[in-house]
Amino acid sequence: MTGWTALHHEGMKPAASVDAVRKALDSRPGDIVVTIADAATLSGVTLAQAETALHALTSEYRGHLRVTEEGEILFRFPTRFRKPWVTRDRLALAWERIKGTALGALRFIVRAWVAVVLVGCALIFVALFIALAFSRSSDDRDSRSNFSFFGVVFRLVAEALFWTYHPFSPFRSDVELSRPARRSFNKREQSPFYERVDRFFFGPPKAPVDPLANQRAVLAEIRAGKGRIGLAEVMQATGLPRNQVDPLMAKLMTDYQGSVEVSEEGGIAYRFADLRKTALLEKSQRQPPVWKRPVTEPQLTGNELSSDLLIGGINAFNFVASGWVLLQGLTIERLIAMLTRVAPSDLPPPGLPIALGLVPFVFSIALFLLPLGRLALRRRAQKKAAEERGRRAILEAVLEGVKQPEGIEEGVLKRRFAAAAGFEADPKLLTKEVLDLGGGVDLNQLDKGVRYRFADLELERRAVEAEREAASEEEAKVGKVVFSSED
Repeated sequence: MTGWTALHHEGMKPAASVDAVRKALDSRPGDIVVTIADAATLSGVTLAQAETALHALTSEYRGHLRVTEEGEILFRFPTRFRKPWVTRDRLALAWERIKGTALGALRFIVRAWVAVVLVGCALIFVALFIALAFSRSSDDRDSRSNFSFFGVVFRLVAEALFWTYHPFSPFRSDVELSRPARRSFNKREQSPFYERVDRFFFGPPKAPVDPLANQRAVLAEIRAGKGRIGLAEVMQATGLPRNQVDPLMAKLMTDYQGSVEVSEEGGIAYRFADLRKTALLEKSQRQPPVWKRPVTEPQLTGNELSSDLLIGGINAFNFVASGWVLLQGLTIERLIAMLTRVAPSDLPPPGLPIALGLVPFVFSIALFLLPLGRLALRRRAQKKAAEERGRRAILEAVLEGVKQPEGIEEGVLKRRFAAAAGFEADPKLLTKEVLDLGGGVDLNQLDKGVRYRFADLELERRAVEAEREAASEEEAKVGKVVFSSED
């Protein structure tokens, strides 16, 4: 290699070296499992460039790391340099965007319209009943009957409002609150009425997802662990499954100049010495383990009970009132005749009321079906949340078990899952979680029952501990200030 070529080669941009390694490996048939030296030899880049490129490709193409008994790192790309998940993910993303846009537009249009129609129908029925109750009909019996019905309706509405909103109502959740808490309650209740109607029928809006939350959690764990970390601690900090942790760490190594250290036993530890540099006085604090964090379950409405009772009561009133109009056959023509004091013998015959009968009746039923449907879906979401709590409990038990030489009993995992989830684990789910964490049955202890060993996690724990013991405190020091722009 000539001097100019060597200099040009050393100055190769990272993107170019990644592309060179990818092309070189992709041209070979079969499963791609290579060392850093393989990648450097086949592509012609340096060992340092090959290592950086392989970590970048691992992150992009969801590759995996393996360690041999000699301590050599192998990079495996099960899908080669294809992304079969991209089409699926793009379709899912496109569907989520379309659904989000459609639901956003629907909510924007419907939420105000629903509130207006809901309250508008109620006001129309109230006005109608008042007019009918006080209209003078030639038939006194009919007049007394109408007045009796309207009186019962008004009594029910008045009682519902009184017992829901008077200061000592048991349905008011702010009665026993302190003044600051009551101010917070009143602030929540000051949201526009149409928003509470929207939450009642369509559910509360989803909380925004922080895309950097997992990355911050891992970085905090790295700094608190003297710049060293293992995959088990990444799972503990993020709750991510093993198949998502490998690509995440590959990305972090590329972004934060990390390296992989392999112990003599073959355990992997990730080193990020540069992340230890700090000018802060306080020590970096780890986040609580994922199994100590609550798993949020979807709320049904997100409203206070009093608001839900009021909205549900208004819709129920419309349902009853429109149903009564249907039963009486009060068409617009018949109502006008009644309100203008037409003699009973001259009243138009009962018919099918559309505007004040069928439409609000169907509308009220549909509005009640929306929260009932979400209630059914919420139960499924609650089961999924319970399974997530159980999965986190299994993770906690496994990470405790890797510290024990005898492994962990299957019964312990079952009990931990049941205690966290509230029901027994499906055997298939339990087996999947164990396999995902790299566990296997210990054949040497079958006489003691089924016990699982997690060899990779055990070796990793010892490797990380050894790395932290050897880590110098000088890595975290920034040194003495020799220049300042303030001077």
